[in-house]
Amino acid sequence: MSGKNNKQFGVWMDSNQATIVGREDIDTGDFVVLTHIKNEGQGSNSNENAANNAEKTLQQKFFKEIASHMQNAEEVEITGTGITQEQFMHYLADTAQFKNTVTKESTSNQMSDEHLIEYFSGKFN
Repeated sequence: MSGKNNKQFGVWMDSNQATIVGREDIDTGDFVVLTHIKNEGQGSNSNENAANNAEKTLQQKFFKEIASHMQNAEEVEITGTGITQEQFMHYLADTAQFKNTVTKESTSNQMSDEHLIEYFSGKFN
């Protein structure tokens, strides 16, 4: 699956947080944790429609922030709990910058940063 010059990223995510793993020197080097991102929780809303719209807006902002750390990605492995990974894959597919990016999805429980690095290193090697 992996060519040595592919820009590869791994993302562990759930609906509240994400950890992005990438290579130390963009397309070479060992995998490292690039950043941790938290999804801002929404406040109270006066009705269900407003709450739904606020949730969708916050999710799009969350996805955009994650994507901003994966410039020129060629391969992205997305893992985590729940359905957020699938929603993020659709977001990437609908974003021009990522339309040619190979994305794969799996399910896993939250791990320590060290285990996450090992997990993604195994997926890309």
